[in-house]
Amino acid sequence: MKVLIGCERFGVLRDAFARRGHDAWSCDLVAAPGNHIQGDVLNVIDGTVKHGWDLAVFHPDCTYMAVSGLHWNKRRPERAALTEKALEFVRKLMACKIPRWAIENPIGCISTRIRKPDQVVQPWQFGEDASKATCLWLKGLPTLTPTNVLPGGRKARRANQTASGQNKLGPSPERAMLRAKTYQGIADAMADQWSRFCDDVDRGRVADARREVH
Repeated sequence: MKVLIGCERFGVLRDAFARRGHDAWSCDLVAAPGNHIQGDVLNVIDGTVKHGWDLAVFHPDCTYMAVSGLHWNKRRPERAALTEKALEFVRKLMACKIPRWAIENPIGCISTRIRKPDQVVQPWQFGEDASKATCLWLKGLPTLTPTNVLPGGRKARRANQTASGQNKLGPSPERAMLRAKTYQGIADAMADQWSRFCDDVDRGRVADARREVH
């Protein structure tokens, strides 16, 4: 398949799909090594017919949509306006013509302003010693099946948490970028499970076409 990973600069998910034989590309406003398109992902998906994307996974910036920061909107109208802009960006991603896509974001106002997610996953369900509720909105793709659930479940204190349950990363210019990096366990599950699903569906379509011909 030709796979687009939108709003990704680390290449974790892109490379997970590439290792499984797909023509995978990341896209972000900043430059990055590897198969990467520097630019606005909306311009890239506008050319879906030209580029022939079969599957896309989008990671829109959660800064102004995550529930952890929405309380500032009542006191800072300029921030509320940025939330509206971010939501409009998500709506445009959802309206793309790519037949199979997923949008990933933490718990926030996408759920209340656009629609509820199809699934909420945790890194510790995929072998990562970390806690971060991650919402998935899906089109043409199945929900993920946990691959390696670590002991303790929701009650366990994970390696990325302080005693109070907050993320250990302190304030810094890189904090948001580092927290947005896809956990390898989740990336591998997406690449494995969605590749198999698409292959099964496509093989089924081929079989159906052959039955109709004969």
